[in-house]
Amino acid sequence: MALLIILITFFVIILATSQPCQTPDDFVAATSPGHIIIGGLFAIHEKMLYSEDYPRRPQIQKCVGFEISNFLQTLAMIHSIEMINNSTLLPGIKLGYEIYDTCTEVTVAMAAALRFLSKFNCSREIVEFKCDYSSYMPRVKAVIGAGYSEITMAVSRMLSLQLMPQVSYESTAEILSDKIRFPSFLRTVPSDFYQTKAMANLIQKSEWNWIGIITTDDDYGRLALDTFAIQAAANNVCIAFKEVLPAFLSDSTIEVKINHTLEKIIAEAHLLDVLKNVTFTNGGNSFHFDAHGDLNTGYDVVLWKEINGHMTITKIAEYDLQKDVFITTDQETTNELRNLKQIQSKCSKECSPGQMKKSTRSQHICCYECVNCPENHYSNQTDMDHCLLCNNETHWAPVRSSTCFAKEVEYLSWNDSLAILLLVLSLLGIMFVLVIGIIFTRNLNTPVVKSSGGLMVCYVILLGHFLNFASTGFFIGEPQDFTCKTRQTLFGVSFTLCVSCILMKSLKILLAFSLDPKLQNFLKCLYKPIPIIFTCTGIQVVICTLWLIFAAPAVEENVSLPRVIILECEEGSILAFGIMLGYIAILAFICFIFAFKGRKLPENYNEAKFITFGMLIYFIAWITFIPIYATTFGKYLPAVEIIVILISNYGILCCTFIPKCYVILCKQETNTKSAFLEMIYSYSSHCAGGLIMSHVSLDATNSNITMTNPSSSGKPAAWQISKDLQAQALARICRENSTNISKGLSRKRVSSI
Repeated sequence: MALLIILITFFVIILATSQPCQTPDDFVAATSPGHIIIGGLFAIHEKMLYSEDYPRRPQIQKCVGFEISNFLQTLAMIHSIEMINNSTLLPGIKLGYEIYDTCTEVTVAMAAALRFLSKFNCSREIVEFKCDYSSYMPRVKAVIGAGYSEITMAVSRMLSLQLMPQVSYESTAEILSDKIRFPSFLRTVPSDFYQTKAMANLIQKSEWNWIGIITTDDDYGRLALDTFAIQAAANNVCIAFKEVLPAFLSDSTIEVKINHTLEKIIAEAHLLDVLKNVTFTNGGNSFHFDAHGDLNTGYDVVLWKEINGHMTITKIAEYDLQKDVFITTDQETTNELRNLKQIQSKCSKECSPGQMKKSTRSQHICCYECVNCPENHYSNQTDMDHCLLCNNETHWAPVRSSTCFAKEVEYLSWNDSLAILLLVLSLLGIMFVLVIGIIFTRNLNTPVVKSSGGLMVCYVILLGHFLNFASTGFFIGEPQDFTCKTRQTLFGVSFTLCVSCILMKSLKILLAFSLDPKLQNFLKCLYKPIPIIFTCTGIQVVICTLWLIFAAPAVEENVSLPRVIILECEEGSILAFGIMLGYIAILAFICFIFAFKGRKLPENYNEAKFITFGMLIYFIAWITFIPIYATTFGKYLPAVEIIVILISNYGILCCTFIPKCYVILCKQETNTKSAFLEMIYSYSSHCAGGLIMSHVSLDATNSNITMTNPSSSGKPAAWQISKDLQAQALARICRENSTNISKGLSRKRVSSI
């Protein structure tokens, strides 16, 4: 009996939908009365037949192209309703149905929707306009369908006016999950979002990155394409081409599986709320609608394989929506899923870490070349679009690097070969200072030591040299704020102390051997050893103190080199550093002038000459230092200053003390009081004789001015007068100089010996 009813309905639907619509009842594909009417929308025919290129009259045309699969879905709805009516599920209530063939046309489906919304039990099929449809009784209570998303969206917008529940069995467009625009829509299939997500994950799992897309030219196809393109791009999958096919194609060779249909329909006033909360089971699986009206079903992953010329379709996995994983049932299907990786679908080989993709001139954006990351750049993943930049201040990377390496911190360390050499020279200098101090201490009462200013002055000068040599140790090792502040200050003050003492020695020598009374009086007023030494050194102390207060040197990381960090002392103020060195240079220059004035002293007492040499060495070293220091870069920059300090320190130390040590140790016969007195007397007599000759020459010149030309008869009287004047002047000069020499000798013995 049931089979007969289905066959009769089959022929009725075919005949009704294949004929042109003459009356509204002709438009209905299948109908059955009942207390509650359920509407149905199915694309039983493929399309509408138009007699012209485009319709010229507003009428529903004949449908052609019978679709057996959609017809079976229609029968499934009818069968489900009959089963409910024949059961005790809804006692006393009979469900009816009113099914329409949409002919895969939005306009036809809209016409059917208008009949669904028409007023219940009204002689005229009209849709009343109301501001509030809460009490409005439409013709049907709910609608099953439609299949295509494009049709469903159009119908759902109309049904949402009365919040009429609509349950679709095939519409998967992602936009239908928007409950603001489609508040009464439900479906028994997942959204295309999950379908495209599953496809993107499968492609990524198969390690493909170059694919083509074929979609249909309707809302369903276009929306799915847009969603898939976004998800594919997120997985670094390139779309080589996109092919859009006409919508609603029919292919009889494809097996169609009837999707989930409605299991329960409860006739209550708030049918939409009930449907949203319904839960049912099938084969041990529980199904329900989520907040978006989508059913929590998954997808089957099927593999199309051609075997002996025949196409076979094999299910190899299931996609779980909630867990976002592919589930296989046995080892064979697991191997089939893994074997997808063997299918090569890449335009280019993947770029390894340390490389980046570079687009080629190919028409496909997924075709690229792999180029190495440049220096100080890296890539730590495959197929990266660009290389990442290392932090140039702390890290570096070679060409084609997959990671950044920490820069090595460099400074002039204690175990550096150059540093060791400089330290040895500094220690030798310190030992040299100590040896000189011992020699001078053991020969305290000799004329050489006394002529050097006494043991106390020598000790002060040697202390300055000692501190100079010791200051070089602060230039070596890892820079610290303390060492940066100490090294320049210690060098500046100690070197100033040393030069100040030598300056006093030069002034004393000039005072002792000067025969000009006016110059002697000036030098006597100027010669205040202790105040001048303290003043000269104190000025340097003030300069260094202000430097440390306002712009103190500090540790700085020089990151300008590509692979290393130079840990160095930043001087704080180049101006202060220059003032400190400039002040020492001024003192050295004054010392040089005084020493140069006394460079022609006695052979055994010619200390000024050696002081002049020492100052020259100092000037040459520091003038050379300035351009070298300005152009040198790196960890050996402190070594440049150490070398200059050692050169100037050794030069002054050797020129000041080596000649005296030589006399003390090797020429002891000249290191006696009598030898010094004889040398001073000889030097003074020589200077006095020279002064007398200069006076005589001056007087002779003046006399020659008044001398007349001699005649042939003999010498004139003026010649005799000139000779007398010369004799008188010579006698006067000898008497004066003899007196000055005798006075000067006694004074010089006291001052210099």
